[in-house]
Amino acid sequence: MIEMDLLKRITAPTLLLNKDRAVKNIERMAAKAQRSGVRFRPHFKTHQSAEIGEWFKDFGVRSITVSSLDMAGYFARNDWRDITVAFPVNIREMDKINQLANRIQLNLLIESKDALKYLRQHVTSPVQLWIKIDTGYKRTGIPWDRSDEIFQIVEEINQAPLLNFSGIITHSGHTYKTSTKDAVKEIYRDTVSKMKQVRELLLSAGIDSLEISIGDTPSCSIVEDFSEVDEIRPGNFVFYDVMQLAIGSCAEEDIAVAVVCPVVAKHEDRNEIVIYGGAVHLSKDFILENGRKIFGRIALPQATGWSSLIPDCYASSLSQEHGIVTASDALFDEAKTGDVLMVLPVHSCLTANLMKVYHTLQDQKINTIHNSN
Repeated sequence: MIEMDLLKRITAPTLLLNKDRAVKNIERMAAKAQRSGVRFRPHFKTHQSAEIGEWFKDFGVRSITVSSLDMAGYFARNDWRDITVAFPVNIREMDKINQLANRIQLNLLIESKDALKYLRQHVTSPVQLWIKIDTGYKRTGIPWDRSDEIFQIVEEINQAPLLNFSGIITHSGHTYKTSTKDAVKEIYRDTVSKMKQVRELLLSAGIDSLEISIGDTPSCSIVEDFSEVDEIRPGNFVFYDVMQLAIGSCAEEDIAVAVVCPVVAKHEDRNEIVIYGGAVHLSKDFILENGRKIFGRIALPQATGWSSLIPDCYASSLSQEHGIVTASDALFDEAKTGDVLMVLPVHSCLTANLMKVYHTLQDQKINTIHNSN
């Protein structure tokens, strides 16, 4: 139940967290990984919080993923000892790499021969390396069918005493552009097929003991059996969001965060409500629905946190601090200047990064890397 005094004190956009929902999301994903017999290495870039990270330990999680060396350092200071940085090696951060590798099991992603050469020459402690493979997302990684290039990188890793080859890793980010569960499942099957072909080629060349790591929330939420891979790395699932709801990755009651936004003005001629809550709070990510850009879905505050999503009501435009809500007649009449609306974000990872601090329904403040000591 929400602490109603919290809503009375809110004067600016505030990120509200339903802890019970988040914990259920963690429990469900951990159980799914356990049933498939794979390592669950959740991506902590979504919540970026040491306190929220502790919730994962209750479900046996000991290995995590982050998106930067700074984030790896933050979680290492909070007693995480097996961390994958899911971003290509940046050789300008060599000092940070060596500092972390001296303290924890540091797992890095490599795709560049030049970066690998530099790493070999300057690393001072053991590092686990994963080769980033592109199976269709076309963001980073070596295309899966360039077997000679992949093999050459493995050989160079194996010639370096302090570098240890762990396996091949991918992120099927193109699942985020789908709109059906079947489309997500098809991308997952295609991804696994390509990764297995890469592994088989390496095995036939005498390179053994390599694992396959995959990690996008739509696949990990919709697919049930991961027995053909060794590790899953979803992140967004801890909170979910409007985009995941549209894809079919979650139910509405799984979404665990909402931004509380004060109503500052109303325009009756347009049935629009102006809220204090813009791009610097919600990001400018959007989904398209029937030709409309939707930057967030709208709910009302209630005792359990927030209501069900209000049909035909959504954040239709964002500038830096302003948000424009296209409202139904009922919402327009009900919402008064000075009230608050709940905006469920399109992309909870970016929203959490922008907001930097959570308030639970019980009015507990939870900090992130951005406001840690």
